[in-house]
Amino acid sequence: MLAQKEVFSEHQNLIERDVDLGRFIGSEQVVVITGVRRCGKSSLLYLIKQQMQLQDEDFCYFNFDDERIMGDVAILEDIDHIHQEIYGKEAVLFLDEIQIINGWEKFVNRLYEQNRKIFVTGSNASLLSSEISTSLTGRNKTIELAPFSFNEYCRYKRITFNLNRLSVKEKPILIRAFNDFIQKGGFPLVVKEDDLELLDAYFKDILYRDIIARHRITQVDELKQIGVYFFANVSKLFSYSTLQKITGIKSTNSVNKYLNYYSQSFLFYYLRKFDYSLKKQILNPRKVYAVDQGFSTRIGFNFSSNKGRILENLIFLELLNRKKEIFYFSRKGECDFVIKQGLNISEAIQVCYLLTHENMDREILGLTEAMNEFKLDKGYLIIYDSEISTSELPENIHIIPAWKWLLDK
Repeated sequence: MLAQKEVFSEHQNLIERDVDLGRFIGSEQVVVITGVRRCGKSSLLYLIKQQMQLQDEDFCYFNFDDERIMGDVAILEDIDHIHQEIYGKEAVLFLDEIQIINGWEKFVNRLYEQNRKIFVTGSNASLLSSEISTSLTGRNKTIELAPFSFNEYCRYKRITFNLNRLSVKEKPILIRAFNDFIQKGGFPLVVKEDDLELLDAYFKDILYRDIIARHRITQVDELKQIGVYFFANVSKLFSYSTLQKITGIKSTNSVNKYLNYYSQSFLFYYLRKFDYSLKKQILNPRKVYAVDQGFSTRIGFNFSSNKGRILENLIFLELLNRKKEIFYFSRKGECDFVIKQGLNISEAIQVCYLLTHENMDREILGLTEAMNEFKLDKGYLIIYDSEISTSELPENIHIIPAWKWLLDK
């Protein structure tokens, strides 16, 4: 326990994440931090510890993601008691990867009723949500963490700028940073070490530790094939029949289970087509997006041949970070994203890497169809670059460079 606490206290050069920590620190509720492995959950715990100005005797940290640790709730009691014996006082608890421990929610609930301050992290959405729903309903606040956004990436790289008044020097620096970010992604250690090989290990860890071991999967190769196929086909529609064909899995139920396991580990997201009928939403084909674009360039395919789909994946992740309710829309053409606010669609967004005279009509068709369907006054075309002047586009379509849109909160 003390060794883990020492390692935890060695965190250095951390950046502020785009999370209002004060709102969670000041709450009496249990704070649950979820997200994919290696996205910075432990570092966020340390930032919380710093902001709370806790000394060694004030907090207890333990990471349960260790194969030597048995998943018995008794270890939680032991950790809490040992801290009190050493320091003679109750601690603020930081419990990392808590889903490993069976029955953790009952222990946390009991301490919550004693007015203890508790922060927990986990890398499995299903386990956390099901356990929270049994004992901690209305007693928890959740932070959904992801790899760095482009804004956080620039902060880590110490790139300063004024978006409203960019200098001659600032713009090319931001564009160079964006070119790096779109290919390598935002996992903190990958950014720090500039090492894409880390993503191979991350995928392996998620696959074997979060899915295969936990769910006792025997079709290991088939499960992996689905993951690699998705990395190679981000931002595209997929069907169960296609996945069955490429993997040889005969059971649709098995495919569905594997997709859920990937989703629960925060590795992939599945986007529904908008329809006023919930039944049609469920039956229509979905699009797949990866939690970080670095996976696609490292594991899925060569970046240069699939720039557009990787850019679309990046825009999807940012919309997710902004807590938008997202769908895609299609009629004759396709609009990449429509945003639902309340009962209505409030925004339509099309993503295009390079807008040219050859693809302009196709890109505009899907966007204008969505604008007409939902009676929107304007639509947004997010691009990397364009050979088209704004005067050639309808006045109600606004072109925005992707790097600028990502930084403009």
